[in-house]
Amino acid sequence: MRLTLHIWRQSGPADKGRFATYELGSVNTHMSFLEMLDVLNSELIERGEEPVVFEHDCREGICGCCGFVIDGVPHGGQRGSTVCQLHMRHFSDGDELFLEPFRAKGFPVIKDLMVDRGAFDRIMQAGGFISVRTGSAPDANAIPIAHDQVEHAMDFAECIGCGACVASCPNGAAMLFVSAKIAHLGLLPQGQPERDARALAMVEAMEREAFGACTNFRACEATCPKEISISGIARMNKDWRRALLRGGTAVSGKRK
Repeated sequence: MRLTLHIWRQSGPADKGRFATYELGSVNTHMSFLEMLDVLNSELIERGEEPVVFEHDCREGICGCCGFVIDGVPHGGQRGSTVCQLHMRHFSDGDELFLEPFRAKGFPVIKDLMVDRGAFDRIMQAGGFISVRTGSAPDANAIPIAHDQVEHAMDFAECIGCGACVASCPNGAAMLFVSAKIAHLGLLPQGQPERDARALAMVEAMEREAFGACTNFRACEATCPKEISISGIARMNKDWRRALLRGGTAVSGKRK
C-alpha cells in the first residue's frame, strides 16, 4: 500500500510551521499508525533528513501520549481508540493523509506533532487528589459502595488525559477532561471531604490555563478514545455552583 503524507513540521513553539509532503510505499496493512511513522522516520534518517517528532509511550491506548490529528480528527476518527490503536488496514492504497498536532492555546507545540500538555498536569495538581489516608486494599474494600456507583465512577476514571476533547472542541474547552477527574473522585466516599474545594480549585485552574467554555457541541464526546460522557460536565457545573453557594474556597495542595 502506498500513502501520501502531509505532515506538520514545526521546529519549536516560536516557529510558524508548515506542511511537508512525504511519499511512503510498501506500507503493511498489519502495521499500527505509529509503526508506519517509524518506517517513515527510518527512511528520513537514512536520507540524512530530520525525523518527524511525535510523542508515544505505551502504544496500548493507556497513556494518551500519542494523540495528534489525522485528516482533521483527533486520533484519526476510529471510535473508541487512540492513534497507537489505529491500524493501516483502515486505509486504502493511494490515500492522502494530513497529520497535524492538537490545536489549542493550552497545548503549545513543542515540535512537529508533539504538544505540551502540562496544563492538564497543573489542573490535576490543583485538586485531583484526596488528602485523607485511604488505607490498603482490604481497608478500602471494607467501605460499602453500591456497584452502580462504583461503575459510574470508573467510567469517568477511564479518562487518560490525552487532550482529544480540547483539540476537537470549537472553543478549545477542557471541560470533559476536568469534569471526568472531578467526577471519578466525587462519586466515591473517599472523595467527599474535599468535594467542594476540589471543584473550585480545578475549575479555577482550568480557567487560568485559558481553555474555552463548553457550548454543548459534543465533539469532545465523539472523539474521546475512552468515550467519556458529557454528563460529567453537568455534574461538574453543579458541584462548582454548590461550592460557591456554600462559600467554599479552593485550596490547592492542602487539606480543607
